[in-house]
Amino acid sequence: MSQPARPAPIPAPLWLRDLAGAWIFYSVLPAWPWPQPRFRRIARFAPWVGAVLGGLQALLWWGLEGRVPPLTQVALTLAAAMLLSGGLHIDGAMDTADGLAAGDRLLEAMEDSRVGASGAQALALLLLLRAAALTWLGPAAPAGLLAAAVWGRVAPLLAMARFPYLRPGGTAGFHRAHWAGLAAELRPSLGLLGLLLALAVSGAALGLPAAAPLLAALLAGPLPALLVPWWLGRRLGGHSGDSYGACVEWGEALTLLLAAAALPWLRGLLERGAPG
Repeated sequence: MSQPARPAPIPAPLWLRDLAGAWIFYSVLPAWPWPQPRFRRIARFAPWVGAVLGGLQALLWWGLEGRVPPLTQVALTLAAAMLLSGGLHIDGAMDTADGLAAGDRLLEAMEDSRVGASGAQALALLLLLRAAALTWLGPAAPAGLLAAAVWGRVAPLLAMARFPYLRPGGTAGFHRAHWAGLAAELRPSLGLLGLLLALAVSGAALGLPAAAPLLAALLAGPLPALLVPWWLGRRLGGHSGDSYGACVEWGEALTLLLAAAALPWLRGLLERGAPG
């Protein structure tokens, strides 16, 4: 007896298939049952995936608030950040640090699966900076985690636009192969950032406590997102998949740190501008 024919899959727009691919590539969260993922222009949706991952970290922070010691709260949030991304970006940051220390053998060092002293130091420094920033932010950390996760994933888009790809046959070469120009690739990120900025400004007008931290992190993010890919690109002579990951990690850590530093000033500014 013949088996009944399976119904044809419902067609999906290519942008939605790229978003499904970004979800799989940039996180360990369960894959969507529909649509069929496509792995071409996925980098443009990395900030959207970052918003989800940052939001999950924020929820964890809120859930742990007052229930565990502050150091435990910070450590568990940092662990969640690495687990949710599968360690994809932190691995790239470590390999990039090894490459920077290797001089003319930078590509060879970055391809080596063994972690060198510079990679281990980069990991320690990143964790210390994030821990310092989260401790400094305290109850304001959830908003910072959300905005930093978005800005950190904008940074690789600027690296792709400005610098050549170092490994023509590398696994991350598909980003450049399907590149449609910076304006097109940034469009989803700008829409997301515009939405978050509108929420922050509206919340500040209403006097919501989470508005100032969100606004501080959104305003702090452009500087690391621009400078980190530029500095790494100049030092390496271009970018690779590893340095894209380094852009994410350093972009997030520096955004959190700058947001923590700017928050008292911004709160004072908002208080002085409040009516009555």
